[in-house]
Amino acid sequence: MGTIQKRPAYTYAAAIQNGADALMQLADYTVEEPGRSLPSFFIVGPPRTGTTWIHDVLRQHVNLPSPTKETRFFDVHFQRGLKWYRAHFPTLSADHPTGEIAPTYFASAQARERIARTIPQAKLVFVFRNPVQRLISLYRVKRAYGMYSWSFEQALDLDPELIASGMYATSLRDWQRAFRNDQILVTIYDDLRKEPQSYIDRLADFICIPRIALSKSQLKRSHSSEAMTEPRSYLATRMATTLADWLKARRLDNVVAAVRNSSLIKLFIGGGSPFKELSQDALHRLTEIFRPEVDELETILNRDLSAWKTVRTSPIELPRQSLCSKP
Repeated sequence: MGTIQKRPAYTYAAAIQNGADALMQLADYTVEEPGRSLPSFFIVGPPRTGTTWIHDVLRQHVNLPSPTKETRFFDVHFQRGLKWYRAHFPTLSADHPTGEIAPTYFASAQARERIARTIPQAKLVFVFRNPVQRLISLYRVKRAYGMYSWSFEQALDLDPELIASGMYATSLRDWQRAFRNDQILVTIYDDLRKEPQSYIDRLADFICIPRIALSKSQLKRSHSSEAMTEPRSYLATRMATTLADWLKARRLDNVVAAVRNSSLIKLFIGGGSPFKELSQDALHRLTEIFRPEVDELETILNRDLSAWKTVRTSPIELPRQSLCSKP
C-alpha cells in the first residue's frame, strides 16, 4: 500500500506561482465582460460522489459550463485567465445563478486558494462517500479512460489523488479556514442514494433556486463504474484522452462533445476485460488508512459514519434558510 508523504507547506516555487496568479488576476480584471458573471457556487466533490448525477439534475435550473462539465480552471488552467474561464459559460440566464460542478477542486490547495481570492463569497457544496468505495470507483474510471495502465497497487503509489481526495476531514478543515461556515454545505452520498428528492431539496435551498421535482429517470441508478471495463486498447484510449484535453484547453469543447455523444466513443471507452475485485486484505488495509479521517469527520458533522469503517466487497453507485444574496 502507498504511504502518505506530507509536502512542505511553502516553497519558493509556490511563492512565484502565487505572484503570477495575482498578476494574472489583476490584468484580467481590467477588462470586464458585460453579462459574464463568475460562479456563485461550486460543487467541489470529491470525484465519484454523484456529481455527474447532480449536474444532470441542475443543468436546466442554473448556469453551468457547456459543453464541457468540468473546466479545471482553478486547479489546472488558471494561468489562461478569467476571459478563458468565462467563455465556458456561453449562455447565461439572468434568472439563474451560475455555478460549476468541479470535483477535482476538493483536494487541490491551489484551487481552494484561488477560489478564495477570486470569488470569496462563493458557496461550496461537499459530497462525502465511503472513502474506500469511492477510491475504487475513481481508479476504475481512470483506467477506463486510459489515464494510466497501472495495477491497483501501483496506482496507490503513483497517483496521489486516489488517497488525497479521500482525506475528507483534513481537506474540509482547510476549506473551512478559507470560507465562512454559512458558505459551506456538507452532504453525504448515502443520503443522496436513499432520499434523492430530499437531497436535491436541501441543495436547491442552499444555492437559492426553486426546488426541483425529480423525474422517474432521475431517480434511477446511473453513472456506475461497475459497468465499466478496461479499454479495448490502452494506447488508443490514452491518445484519445490526451487529444481531448488538448482540444478543451483550446476551447474546442464542441469537438470533444460531438465525439463523446456519438458512436465513435465506443472505439475508445470499454470493450476490454472486466475489472477485478479487490482482495479482502486490500479492502481492510484501505479501510484502516481512512479510519482516522472518518473518525474526525464524524466529530465535525456530529454524525455516525460507522458503516464506512467496515469492509464492503463492491462499490455502490447511484440509484436513483441560507445565503440567498448573490455574491
